[in-house]
Amino acid sequence: MWRVARRPKWIAALVLALVVAGVFAFLGQWQLERSIAEATVIERDTENTVPLASIATPQSVITTDASGRMVSVMCSFVEGDDVVITNRPTGSGTGSWLVRHCRTPEGASLAVAVGWSPETITPSEIADSATPLVGRYVPTESPQQTDFRGGERSAIAVPELLNLWANPGPVYGGYLVAAGAPEGLLTIGTQAPVTERQLNWLNLFYAAEWAIFGVFALYLWYRLVKDEWERELEEASRQSP
Repeated sequence: MWRVARRPKWIAALVLALVVAGVFAFLGQWQLERSIAEATVIERDTENTVPLASIATPQSVITTDASGRMVSVMCSFVEGDDVVITNRPTGSGTGSWLVRHCRTPEGASLAVAVGWSPETITPSEIADSATPLVGRYVPTESPQQTDFRGGERSAIAVPELLNLWANPGPVYGGYLVAAGAPEGLLTIGTQAPVTERQLNWLNLFYAAEWAIFGVFALYLWYRLVKDEWERELEEASRQSP
């Protein structure tokens, strides 16, 4: 078969197939670039403070719209439910965060990361934060990040906090990172969520089509060469005694 493929007409056909495949590859790349360039930017207003109750409810999973929003909430801290989270990354290394149990007037519970310190935190020495609280509402973390065997609690996992609080009641699915720390702690820095981009799927479909056409051009050359080779074999078998 490869002796047939090395004939001048099939070499020329291969060159033509490669040129066609190259054109299709260029068109596919162009459609892919258009899909990225024309991606729809999903804008979310996360920096204007809104009441927590307007975007989230207790006993429900945090929504995409609520994740990363700056919110305000009126609540009071429950004495004795403070939890120190250790080995948390900071701008200059690691430190400890103080997480407090805050209860709203309606009786719902909210975990609040009120501040951090590079040193060991003694919760009883930290004053209560001012209310109403203002901060960024973020999703709960996984309890699997905590090294229980090492005696460390390094994740702010709402399901885990439920087992530590005396009387949690209905609980918000995310937790609040306070925008201002009480005296004795440093403020935990937060960032606005990354802007999401939604790709143009029609252009992606066209890009895949051009890639398929390019592969088909090469396959067509292979199929034609093989057909001629098989035809010549059949003719030779008929002529043999």
